[in-house]
Amino acid sequence: MLRDKNGLRVGALGIAGVLACTSLVACGSDTKKDPGARSAESSGAPKSPGASEDGTSAVRSASDKTTEAGSARMVMRTQVSSQGKTVSVDGQGVLDLKSGTSAMSLTAEGEKIEQRVVDQVLYQKLPPKAQKDSGGKPWIKVDLKKLGTQNGSNPQVSDPAANTAFAKNIMDKDVSKVGTEKIGDANTTHYKVKVDVSKLQGGSELKKMVGPTLPMELWIDDEGRIRRQQIDMTMTVPKGQGADSATQEKATSRTVIEFSDFGTKVDAQPPAAAETTDMTDKIAQQQGKKA
Repeated sequence: MLRDKNGLRVGALGIAGVLACTSLVACGSDTKKDPGARSAESSGAPKSPGASEDGTSAVRSASDKTTEAGSARMVMRTQVSSQGKTVSVDGQGVLDLKSGTSAMSLTAEGEKIEQRVVDQVLYQKLPPKAQKDSGGKPWIKVDLKKLGTQNGSNPQVSDPAANTAFAKNIMDKDVSKVGTEKIGDANTTHYKVKVDVSKLQGGSELKKMVGPTLPMELWIDDEGRIRRQQIDMTMTVPKGQGADSATQEKATSRTVIEFSDFGTKVDAQPPAAAETTDMTDKIAQQQGKKA
């Protein structure tokens, strides 16, 4: 698993709401403003139990309504803090919400990384200094289906399309309406919820790392689609340089994803096989060592 220049492990934080770049690239510190910061329009006060019940229905249906839109443009930021250091990954691109096909440009430590997901296979074109980990070839490949088969599920590598399904696994009693906000050109309703980790793919392993629930915030537009999703985690990860370190410490992360331009065209093709190194087994082995 790769690290940032300060030795901070970022791989363990790539679960379903966190793009695969956090487990496959090296990242540096970044103090830019979080795109998930609330606007001044937010009311901040939880609503009545009746409003909460309506919100539960809206949140649960948001995943399907977002997927029904077919495709979207996506902007994301992941920030991870541990050992007094912060790393970040920014990305933008297009996503087919039905098939999971995506094409994104990621930025980490000032480097640009091209990422594609085609037929549930993830490809990343790494910067030259990182290509020694891929045998000198420019692209790495991770078969998400095979990885799931080998490990039951892998909390380190994730399909960018999977994040919208989190909304289906909320705790009904922990839904509150925050207020209304403008996200881009869309009017949205802002909700705070908690996700039942046990209901997620690989939930039993993930629960050991993050606990029984995850706090999540959703901004849902007038058509019931997710416009912004924010997931905050406190995670237990091995301390120090060694991947097998028995010493544990806490790491926190925040992932914010925004959707816009629903129905946009998505065109992503796999790179040439001769330019690609398959990293699926290596990542599976690394995950097995930590289990």
